[in-house]
Amino acid sequence: MELWFTEKQTPVFGITAKIRETLVTEKTEYQDLAMLDTEEFGRMLVLDGMVMTTIKDEFVYHEMVAHPALFTHPNPKRVLVVGGGDGGVIREVIKHPEVEQVVLVEIDGKVIEYSKKYLPEIAGELDNPRVDVQVADGYMHIIESKNQYDVIMVDSTEPVGPAAPLFERGFYQGIYEALKDDGIFVAQTDNPWFKADLIQKVNKDVKEIFPIVRVYGANIPTYPSGLWTFTMGSKVYDPLQVDETKIPELDTKYYTPRLHKAAFVLPKFVEDLVK
Repeated sequence: MELWFTEKQTPVFGITAKIRETLVTEKTEYQDLAMLDTEEFGRMLVLDGMVMTTIKDEFVYHEMVAHPALFTHPNPKRVLVVGGGDGGVIREVIKHPEVEQVVLVEIDGKVIEYSKKYLPEIAGELDNPRVDVQVADGYMHIIESKNQYDVIMVDSTEPVGPAAPLFERGFYQGIYEALKDDGIFVAQTDNPWFKADLIQKVNKDVKEIFPIVRVYGANIPTYPSGLWTFTMGSKVYDPLQVDETKIPELDTKYYTPRLHKAAFVLPKFVEDLVK
């Protein structure tokens, strides 16, 4: 008998993958968690029925959360990652030798536990001595931190359940205050095909707080529609003013120095959303 997993990305559209093995299904304190082994994308982390990451395409998302901001800031010594318990963004941040400490604040410790066990390719740097892993509420951590971080990265699920407050204007104001005077933040901001209203709202909210706001994109096949956006808010530094000839080549599969500015060139319909 064949077993298939389907994520209903909208009430009338979804993606489906053939399952080789179900590794974990558990209702944690915060969400329904599943770890699946799929034929096409390898091991897959699913939260509340939504694909969070897969072995095959995870590098796109994790590299594009981390590297554009870290190469825009000239000296990012202290970094915060909110969410991201799978460890993929942490793995990419650690590739920057100037980062002295990266704090991971993940609300659901089970995500960390099962990622270490079943996604070691992604979670392999969570025990790095430069990483401070905290199982806590990222929203509260932000509100309680003032002038603490050079770069803040919001690696959240979609705006439902425990992640819903991470898409509110008050959260972005808290991020602004948690950043140092020349700080930068970046957040995943979903897709323009099904969540155009969300992208517009986030863009409007962030523009009311940060003087420099840029939206960029990437192709992630297991995320709704495949076209994904990220929003960067910066107090001082503009990612479009970075000299890409000075960006070193890292051990990456998607991000490159040539891609840094190119990622900010948006399709016309996305450009219109964030004018």
